[in-house]
Amino acid sequence: MTRSDDESDSSSNPEIEGLVDLEEDRRWEDIEPDDELVCVTSLFDEARFPDVHSMLQYCKEKYEFDLVQIGKNFDLGYLEFVKLVNYIRNEVKKGNKIFSIPSKRVFEDDQYLLPILADDALLFSLDEVTSTPANPSQDIIDNETEGRGLLEDSTCERLTELHNELDRVKQQFGAYREAVDKTLECRWSNQDSGPGLSEGNAQQLETADRLVKDESHYFTSYSYNEIHETMLKDTVRTDAYRDFIYDNKNLFKGKIVLDVGCGTGILSMFCAKAGAARVIAVDNSDIIDKAREIVFDNGLGDIITCLRGKIEEVSLPVPRVDIIVSEWMGYCLLYEAMLDSVLWARDRYLKPEGLMVPSHITLFVAPFADPDYITDHVAFWRSVYGFKMDSMLAQIHDDVLIRDVKLEHIPGSAHSFFALDLYSITTDRLSFTAIPFTVELEESIDSLDGFVIWFDTFFLPSREAVQSLESDTRAQKWAKSGGIAFTTGPAGQPTHWRQGVLLIDHGKAGSQQLEKGQTIEGTIDYKKREENQRALDIKLDWKVKGCSYGGTQTWCMR
Repeated sequence: MTRSDDESDSSSNPEIEGLVDLEEDRRWEDIEPDDELVCVTSLFDEARFPDVHSMLQYCKEKYEFDLVQIGKNFDLGYLEFVKLVNYIRNEVKKGNKIFSIPSKRVFEDDQYLLPILADDALLFSLDEVTSTPANPSQDIIDNETEGRGLLEDSTCERLTELHNELDRVKQQFGAYREAVDKTLECRWSNQDSGPGLSEGNAQQLETADRLVKDESHYFTSYSYNEIHETMLKDTVRTDAYRDFIYDNKNLFKGKIVLDVGCGTGILSMFCAKAGAARVIAVDNSDIIDKAREIVFDNGLGDIITCLRGKIEEVSLPVPRVDIIVSEWMGYCLLYEAMLDSVLWARDRYLKPEGLMVPSHITLFVAPFADPDYITDHVAFWRSVYGFKMDSMLAQIHDDVLIRDVKLEHIPGSAHSFFALDLYSITTDRLSFTAIPFTVELEESIDSLDGFVIWFDTFFLPSREAVQSLESDTRAQKWAKSGGIAFTTGPAGQPTHWRQGVLLIDHGKAGSQQLEKGQTIEGTIDYKKREENQRALDIKLDWKVKGCSYGGTQTWCMR
């Protein structure tokens, strides 16, 4: 029963104590109830109903949303139903339209245990949701026959039970998480590899734990503002996507677009502004919550649907999409392995003649020579204020360095060693070995200090346009001819990707003066790391043609 503000001020816990004053409630049993006393509010608007079944039928008919069926599909328990109801009300409150519930993950957060709607009668009646009567109208008559007083008493008792349940959950949740953390810590520690756990099983558990932590760290890293600010301020990157989408509005008008790894939703909003009929934005980090607010604040909630989860795990509200847009590129292109997810989405959701944005990428390698860098950052450790610190040189050549390389430190030609066609490339080809390359020195150098890797990105308006794109086409040339493309190489404007620098360990490979015109030949391997599939090992075998100088070295990106 709805109470006045004066009544609610009279107790220390007005939501419970006022309602459970059964003697006070019984005074109203003989009064004819009016519509305002009945308050089962619709999930999607302000409509009110005399019971939960009428409200559910209304939502099913008007909004094509079947709460009962969703509960059956996900096999929801009582508290999960509470979370689902509060999740829906929270999304509706923010202005988001709920077309479907892709998975339980979207409402699994315990914040949804707290009611969004004050005195939400639906929450009191969730035990009825799993037993919807065949004839809701007859159920209304039966309820009226039994008497309003009995209904009010039952509601009061249910409200008290609900509040007690929520209090218990809140009190237990902190202790529960602490217990889980301690259990996992014990499980993965060496102390747990006792007689009952074989060495092989212990190693498998440790490997699985590392993979889970690596995945968690990867998605958590995209929850913070800084990384998104960096990417949005990369005008080379962001302008290219915007220009392609806005310059080709005819391709997007009326189409369904999937944005994989949507981040703040900037690409989704570009597509919506270009006339897309619907955009589905998917991200597995907490940034998706901010993306929903951004979409709503810009009045695009009726076009863009934001889904939380991995693209491989969520269920899209459509069977197929016309366009997939994604900014998936990592350092040296394939670091972070996000392309795997984009290709999965392509195979699962893209229509046969659908569009990939971007559609083609080319990897380049070039020689690197920068004696000042070697002096300042490598040789420096051999004498620091007169002291030897050679131990600091350990593993200094093991990692790929991400640097802005000046064009003057590229003493030779660049070779395009790997071209990706996003329409045909498969995930098994993203780890490759013995890809040949040949570069020619265009000036003499005192020593070959390493190699530099970068990539060029192309946005083609159709699959047929690839016929004019050769394997060694440069982004700058493509852009000058009117196409949309950008480079992350030293000859272009700086991007947040910069370039990958692979420093040669002169202590192992040696050092040698090289002359203009000499040719360096070799092969390149890209390989994912077993313990972390998002990490990358890059291996180069190289040899200077006409002399014995060369080497083999592996660099990693962790």
